[in-house]
Amino acid sequence: MKLSILDQVPISNGKTAKEALEATIELAQFADKLGFKRYWIAEHHGFKGLASPAPDILLGIIGSKTKQIRIGSGAVLLPNYQAYNIAERYNLLASLYPGRVDVGLGRAPGGSAEASIALVDNFLEQVRKYPEKVDDLLRFFHNDFSEEHIFSKVQPTPVPKEKPVPWLLGTSVKSAVLALEKGLPYVFGHFMSDEDGPSIIKGYFDNFQGEKPLAMVTVSVICAETTEEAEELALSNQVWKLMQDQGLGNGFVPSIGETKEYEFTAEDLDSLRKSNHRQIIGNPAEVRIALEKLSEIYETNEFMIITITHDYEARKRSYELIAKEFQLS
Repeated sequence: MKLSILDQVPISNGKTAKEALEATIELAQFADKLGFKRYWIAEHHGFKGLASPAPDILLGIIGSKTKQIRIGSGAVLLPNYQAYNIAERYNLLASLYPGRVDVGLGRAPGGSAEASIALVDNFLEQVRKYPEKVDDLLRFFHNDFSEEHIFSKVQPTPVPKEKPVPWLLGTSVKSAVLALEKGLPYVFGHFMSDEDGPSIIKGYFDNFQGEKPLAMVTVSVICAETTEEAEELALSNQVWKLMQDQGLGNGFVPSIGETKEYEFTAEDLDSLRKSNHRQIIGNPAEVRIALEKLSEIYETNEFMIITITHDYEARKRSYELIAKEFQLS
C-alpha cells in the first residue's frame, strides 16, 4: 500500500502560527525518512486555526529540507488565481525539485465568503470558469495553446525538465466527472464527504479513457500504541470541529484537557456518530486492518492520511506507528 500525508497546518491552542509551521516542516522531514510517498499542503484562508494560505511558499521550504518524498498542494484552489500564475509557481518548484512536484487542484473557496471577495473579484464567476482554468493550466504546463490563442505568446518560466504532475481533488460525482473529462488522476476526500465515495471512484475507474487511471483516497487517521490512547487523542480534532460548526472557542485545536471540559449535547453525539465512518482511530494493527478494508472497498492502494492532534509530537508518533506497521521504509 502507498501512503501519503495531507497537512492542513493546524495551530494548537497555546501555540503560535510559527510553531505550527515549524512542526509541519519537521513532520515533512520525518515523513521523508519514514518512507511516505507524498507530502501535500492544504490551502485555507481566514481560518485562525490553520496556518497555510499559500502552499507553494511552504513547499519551497519543505522541498529544500527533504530528499525523496513528493511534495504538492492539496489543493491549489484555482478559482482564486489565474492559471498562468499557478503554472509559474509550480514550474519553479519543479525546477528546484525535479521529479517530485504534484499540483492538486480544487474548486472550493477555502474560507468565508468575505475572504473569497478579498481574494478575487466575483468568486462565483471564477468557480463557473474552473474547468476552463484547469484547461489553461494544463496547456501552460505543456506549452500547447493553439497559435491563434493570445496565451501562445507567453510561457511560464522557469521551464522544468520534469513537469509538475496535476491531480484533481474533490468530494462528489461532479469532481470525478471533471477529472475524467480532463484525463487527470483523482483524489477523493473521504474524510470530509458524506457522498458514496466507493461508487464515485468506481465510476471514475470504469469510465477513464487512456492509460491506467490513478486514484487516491484521503482519510482521517489517528494511531497510538493503544486504542484507548488513540481515542483520547482524537477528542481534540472531534471537539475542534464541533466548536467550529457552532462558532465556539478561539479557533485553535483544543488540548485533551480542554476537550474533557466540553459538554457534549445530544446533537454533538449524533454528529460524531454520523462522522465515525470518515475516521480511523486505533492502535497500529487496527489502523492497518481498517485501511486494508478501505483499500478493498475503494479498489485503490494509495491513501493520503490527515492526522490532527493537539500535541504535535503525538501526530508525529501516529505517522511513525503507521509507517512501521506497513513497513514503508
